[in-house]
Amino acid sequence: MRNNKDNKLKAFIFFFWSREISGEKLTENESALSKLLEDSALKDLDTHHYNQTKRQILLNIKHQNDNSNSHTHFTLPKVVKFMSAAILVMLLSLSGIAVYKTYFKPDVYFAKSSGLKVSLKDGSIVNLLKGAELTVEKSFPKDTRLVSLKGDAIFSVAKSKIHPFVVEAENFNTKVLGTVFKISQSGNKKSVDLYEGKVAVAYEGTALSYLKPNQVWTNFGISRTAAIYSKKTDEKTGKQVTVIESLSFNEVPFGEIINVIKEYYKINIIYPNEIASKKISADLKGSVDDNIDILAFAVGLEVEKHNTNTYTLKK
Repeated sequence: MRNNKDNKLKAFIFFFWSREISGEKLTENESALSKLLEDSALKDLDTHHYNQTKRQILLNIKHQNDNSNSHTHFTLPKVVKFMSAAILVMLLSLSGIAVYKTYFKPDVYFAKSSGLKVSLKDGSIVNLLKGAELTVEKSFPKDTRLVSLKGDAIFSVAKSKIHPFVVEAENFNTKVLGTVFKISQSGNKKSVDLYEGKVAVAYEGTALSYLKPNQVWTNFGISRTAAIYSKKTDEKTGKQVTVIESLSFNEVPFGEIINVIKEYYKINIIYPNEIASKKISADLKGSVDDNIDILAFAVGLEVEKHNTNTYTLKK
C-alpha cells in the first residue's frame, strides 16, 4: 500500500522537475509545492550521506550519457536540477508521505457508530448522522466550497454571497450560499430537507429544483424523477401535513409513476398491465384529478372515477 503512495508522490515530484528541466516556467503554486517537498525530505538528512548520494547520482548521469548514442546535452543547471530531483526521490520515505497527507490528501470524516460534528474552515458546521462519511479537499474553502457526502447529514452553512457551497452526494448535488438543510440517502431514495435559506438541487435527468424553507426535494427512489413538497400545519387538526408542489418525471415507466401517485394520495388506480413499462414524461402540479387526467392522456386512456379514492384508466 505504501509503495503505491511512494510511486504517486515520486511521479508528482518528477512532474515539477521535468517542467523545470525542459525550460518551462513553473507557476507560483508549483514552485512553492516543489520547494515544500524538497525542504521536508531533506531537513533531517545527514550532510555526509547527502554529499555521497549526490556524487553517486552525478557519476550515474555521466556514465549513462557517455554510453548513449543520443546527442543529449546536459548543461550544468539541468544536471543540478535533475540531481536534486533524483536525490529527493531516493530519500522520500515517511517524511514524503507525511507531506502528502498534510498538504494534499483530502480530509475524510466518518461517523462510524454515532453522530459526528465537523467544523469546516469557513465556519460551516456539518452534523454527520451514523454511518455517514464527509470528504473535504485540502483546498477548501476556495471559490466554490465543495464537499462530498455519503449517507445522511445536516448542514449549517456559513453565508457567502460569492462562494457557493456545493455538496456532492450520491448522484445529485445541492448548491447553497448559506443555509441549514438535511441530506438523506437511503439506497436509491434521495431527499433534501430545507430548514432555512434557499438551495438548488441538481439531479441527473431532471430540471434544477429550487427549495424554500419547510420544503423537501425527493426522487422517491426513482431515476429521472424529482418532486417538491411543502410541510404545512393543518388549521383544523393542528397536525403537520405535506402538500405536493411539483412532480416531474422524465422518461419514467408509467407503472412507477402510478405507484408514486397511489402512495402519496392514498388512492387506488386500475390500468392495463401492458402499459406499465411504457416510458413517459410529465410535469404534474395540479389536483389529484387533474394529474390523473394528464397521465391518462399521455398513454391514450380515459379516466373513470368510481368514488373518492378509486380510478380506472381504460381505452
